[in-house]
Amino acid sequence: MVIRKGEVKDMKAVLALIQELADFEKEPDAVLISEEDLIRDGFGSEPLFSVFVAEVPSTNSDAVNGNEIIGIALYYYRYSTWKGKTLHLEDLVVKSERRGTGAGYALYSEIIKQAKKDQVRRIDWNVLDWNTPAIDFYEKTGAKVLQEWHSVQMDEAGINDFVANKLRA
Repeated sequence: MVIRKGEVKDMKAVLALIQELADFEKEPDAVLISEEDLIRDGFGSEPLFSVFVAEVPSTNSDAVNGNEIIGIALYYYRYSTWKGKTLHLEDLVVKSERRGTGAGYALYSEIIKQAKKDQVRRIDWNVLDWNTPAIDFYEKTGAKVLQEWHSVQMDEAGINDFVANKLRA
């Protein structure tokens, strides 16, 4: 297995893994992005994210250069008013049939090495409260699963409603 930075040619496989994660998280219709979005947003003049891929040799004819991408770790940088530069791990996913091969641990390790290289003071990510295997894994590696914080999001419909109906001019 090779862990490497993702490239434009990998975005079809990256998108398939993002969809697999959405299916696993019981949100199969939530993925709105396309391969073209990933290429634009990850490889343009001001990339919004980076991604590591886990790649293995494959006999599958669809594989890129004879290899198959079996996992991804997609991340980007944020800024904390308390800590400074932080790394946000958006998604860490391994193909369901390839779990247990060490690919997840290898990708996770690569994220932590990247954070150390970039001298960030914190890595953030989210995990669903029912995903106990992931929670157990993270805690065993020294990560803290915060109980007192809640994730807050406003979706596109909420944004549109706020702008149209709640903004005070």
